[in-house]
Parts: sequence; structure tokens; C-alpha cells
Amino acid sequence: MRVRLWRPPRRLRHGEEATLVEHLEELRQRLFVCIGAVVVGWIAAFAVHGRVIRALTNQLPPQHRQLLTLAIGEPFMTSVWVSLYLGFLLAIPVVLWQAWSFFIPAVETAHERMLKAFVFLATALMIAGVLFGYYVALPAAAKFLTNFDSSLYDVQIQAKPYITFATKVLVAMAIVFELPLFVIGLTRMGIVPTSKLRRNRRIGYFIVACIGVALPGVDPVTTFFETIPLVILYEMSIWLSVLLDRRSERATAAAGTT
Repeated sequence: MRVRLWRPPRRLRHGEEATLVEHLEELRQRLFVCIGAVVVGWIAAFAVHGRVIRALTNQLPPQHRQLLTLAIGEPFMTSVWVSLYLGFLLAIPVVLWQAWSFFIPAVETAHERMLKAFVFLATALMIAGVLFGYYVALPAAAKFLTNFDSSLYDVQIQAKPYITFATKVLVAMAIVFELPLFVIGLTRMGIVPTSKLRRNRRIGYFIVACIGVALPGVDPVTTFFETIPLVILYEMSIWLSVLLDRRSERATAAAGTT
């Protein structure tokens, strides 16, 4: 008799009933898939960690691209942690898909296509955020910080603090670019009406500015490049919410006339 230790999680259909034990079993299997995706991403990232670290150091000014290590284990641990960060980013699409597959049975079939689009849009926005952080925010912050009062200091860049700073900036930008989905989700669920968002723009901008200040970054340049996309994306979120509301109203009106 052959025993299967693990099988792919079965996706329930909308309205299909399942016991609590079956739901917990599905959740356990999907968590295994998510953890496995992170582990695979970590291994794949570690295989190319040299290129990743060179790519991050290339955003430093040319005279500071030879990173300094002060402990015997620092090169290894730095490579391990940067691989873990990258592995997590690589696994995010799988994690989002597993979350979507787990919760979609509770959603009406008519909304299934919209939620599927949200998963793909979240992945696209995450990639856009990482690219913005790498090509815009990180080089500007690195140039400002390494040249600030450079006549007073012998500026040498230590590997672990810089890699940690760079990865935090990239992760922060990936999260920042998810703002439209968060705002649209609040409006679609009726938690925050679109009309209220339009009336209270100043309050929204203040909250966005506070979030920008709280994001990783010890200097005004990094804070600026983290806050400006937040403001632009927040304004875009409002108009996208307005368009979706109007589309829903037209669909409701068309359904009422038939």
C-alpha cells in the first residue's frame, strides 16, 4: 500500500461545502506551497547572489563600489540574507496566487475575474516598484549619502549595512506601488466611499506623507523618492476608484433595464 505524504491543494468551487478539517487541510497544503516557493526562490537567488550584489553595488558611485567587510562571517551572511530577500520577492506571485485560490470559493463567480486581475496587477506593480527603487531611488540616495560631508570623513561602505539598506529600499518601493490596490479594495468593499476620498484629499495626502517618512531611509533624498510615488499613486487610486464606481453603476443600470 503506497501512502501519499503530500498532494497539491484542491481548489474548491464557489458554493462548494467543506468541513472545517478540509479547510484546515487545504490551508496547510497551500502554506507548504508558499514555503516551498520561498525556499526555491532562496536557492535560485543564492545561485546568482554574486550578480545580485554586484547589481546593487553598481548603484554606488564608482569610487565606493568595493564593499568593506569587518567580520569573518560577514561575506557569507550578507550573501545569505540578500538571497533570502530576493527569494521572498520571487515567491510573492506564488503566495498571492495561493491566497487567491484559498479565498476565491467565498467570492461570487462574477467577481472571480476581477480578483484574478488583482493578483496579476499586484505582481506587475511590485515589479514596477522594484525597478523604480533600483533605477531612481537607490542611486539618488547612494549618491547623496556617500558625498555628504565627504571632505570630513574617509567614506568606506560596509557590505552588510549597505546591502540591508538597499534591499529595504527596494522592498519598501515594492510595497509602496501596491497602494492603488489597497485603496481600490477599500472602495470596492464599501469601507471608504470614493466620494469621501475625493473630499478628504488633504487628509489622505497627510497620511501618505507620514507613511513616506516612516518607510526605510535615513536621509531626505530617500524619503522624497519614497513619498512622491505614494502621492501620485494615491491620486491615481482615487480616479481608478471613480472609474470603477461609474462602471458598476452602468452595469447595474443595464441589468435593471433588462
